This record gives sequence, C-alpha cells and structure tokens, in this order.
Amino acid sequence: MPLTRRHLLSLATASALAGLTAPRLLAAPSAEAVYARSIVIDGCGGPGGRNPGEDGPLDSAEISDVGASGLAAVSMTIGNVGTMAPLEAFEQIIRDIARWEGEIDAHPDALARIRTAGDIIAAHEAGRCGLIYALQDGVSFEDDLGRLDALAHFGVRVIQPTYNRRNLLGDGCMEPADAGLSRSGIEAVQHMNELAILVDLSHCGRRTAADAIASSNKPVAFTHTGCFALAEHPRHRTDVELKAVAETGGVSGIYIMPYLARGVQPTAADVIAHLEHAIDVAGEDHVSIGTDGTISPTELTEEYKEQFRTITRERQERGIAAPFETEEGYLFASDLNTPRRLETLAGLLLDRGHSESRVEKLLGGNLLRVFSEVW
Repeated sequence: MPLTRRHLLSLATASALAGLTAPRLLAAPSAEAVYARSIVIDGCGGPGGRNPGEDGPLDSAEISDVGASGLAAVSMTIGNVGTMAPLEAFEQIIRDIARWEGEIDAHPDALARIRTAGDIIAAHEAGRCGLIYALQDGVSFEDDLGRLDALAHFGVRVIQPTYNRRNLLGDGCMEPADAGLSRSGIEAVQHMNELAILVDLSHCGRRTAADAIASSNKPVAFTHTGCFALAEHPRHRTDVELKAVAETGGVSGIYIMPYLARGVQPTAADVIAHLEHAIDVAGEDHVSIGTDGTISPTELTEEYKEQFRTITRERQERGIAAPFETEEGYLFASDLNTPRRLETLAGLLLDRGHSESRVEKLLGGNLLRVFSEVW
C-alpha cells in the first residue's frame, strides 16, 4: 500500500494561546462544560495517526485517543484520490470500507457506524465516535453513475465530485481551465441528492463548485477549507463562495493546514482567524470545523519527517499537490496536538467573547443540522 498524505496528518499540543484571549469582566464559561454537552463533529479527519504510513489495525493507544477525543462523529476519507482507473478506485473504496467495518466490530465501545443523523446523536449519548464514510474524489464512478447506488448502500454519506485534478465529472481546484462540471458531473450531483449523499466541494474548482451549487436541491458543503480573503490559495474559498454555500443551507468547515498561514505550519491563532472571518461572511449557522487531520497526535520524529518528504515528493510527481505543499510545511498546528483539540479551540473562542450557543454550532451543531437535512 503506497503512503498517502492522510496517514501523516496529525494534531499538535493543546495549550493556552497567548495574545488571543481578551480580559473579561464576568467569569468565563467552562470550555470543558460546553464541550461535554456539545455534539462534536470533525467534518474531515479520522482515527489513528500514531503510526504514520501504516494501514494496519488501530492499536490500543489510538483507540484510547478516540475515547478521549469527545468526538461524536468524524467524516473520514475512504479510498484514494487522483488519476486512476475508475474500477480500481471503486475496489479500493470497498476494501477500505471492509477494513473500517472490521474496526467498528472490533471496538464497539469506542466506534459506531453512522448512516443517519440519529446515529450521531446516539453515538454522542453512548460516548462513542461514529465513522462517516466520505470520498474526496468521484473518479470511482465517473464512467458509471450506477456505482453511486452501491456506494450509498455500503454507507458512503459524503462525496466530492473532484479532487485537485480534472476527472470526467469536472475540474478540480488546480485545473487552470476551470471548466466546471460536465454533463455527467451535473447528473452525479443530482443523483447524490436522490441518494441522500452530501455534496462536498472542498477540492473543486471555482466554476465546478458554482455549477454544483446551482445543480443541487439540497445543502452542499466545503467540509475542509480556508478563507481566500485571508490567504490566497486555490483550496480556499472566496467570500462569494462562502455566502453561496450558506444560501443553500450548507456549511464551510475550516481546516488545520499550512495553507491557512501561506505555507508555514499553522497555529491555533490562524484557525481562529479563519473561523471568525467565515462567521462574519456566512453567519454563525453556516461554519464548522473539518481538521483534515487524525485524532491521535503524531510525534515529529525523524521517521515522520522522512515519510512526509517522500509523500510530498510523490504528490508533486503525480501532479496532485497544491501550492505551498513543501517538505517542511507539516499538516498540523503545533499548539493543537491533542485528541481534544476542538475543546482547545472552543476555549479560545469563548475567551474571545463568542457565545456558548455559537461555539456549540461550530463544534458540530451546524454539521448535524446539514446531515439531518441531506440524509
């Protein structure tokens, strides 16, 4: 199994963020209390991370991290991305689903299957983390939309029509032509609506995203992105796009990636800045968090650094890398390296004067509403 960047995504240590907090006259609400009662959902992430580059079973430490995270659900990427034969991509997705179904069966006290919004609520009440199967590329069904029916049957609930490059459905964000959705792409979006699959536009080109928004009769999302107004990057969304997704009833999730800080390792301050800008533009009901990372923290060892260099070079050679993908631009925030990094962000938002109800929406309330409406 080739290494993928998904294996190397990790988080960074939780700590108070000097310079972000503001003095307050009243006692600060407890981040721990707000976090405990919130239905917390990571819009893009997944279990694991302590053993980068490995596709083996989750170990006891990784399962412990899942339990400690407080997550009710995480939308996790299944299958590979990039140019490949459609049937090969489809088979890889089925193998991945089989692997994660086995993990759920092996750890019923920590993990849960997610097919409906009600399953997320049940996972929260049981203290489990539900796994939402998601695709970041539509290449597996680009030549046969009938495969969408099979993917829905096997539990896929979130799908991106394209990754960074072009496929038969449309153009990704790295395609200079920005040609938008093809006829097949429009049909795919409409069929995803029929199958109760959330249309995710995170890696789509700007015209592709606009075409999908126009073609969908249900809310759509940018599950993991940043704000173009703060850091110009093809993966980031303009204010016009953030508003357009909000008008569908959807959400835009802020990730924890170096693109937030123009190619250097981000900090919690960068994440907060993008969250606040998205709120200002789209409104507090249409912003979420999709870390694009793993639940477990990762030690920045020499082995990790070498694997990261290898994967970065491989992505560049395959032409699927985005600008500012460098061998030193690690994909985590150095001050959020904990399974409970969303609790840390919640505390920082509360300290900046955001209301408890708003923080609960950002932590997962908005995503839960969208899932409820789409599924």
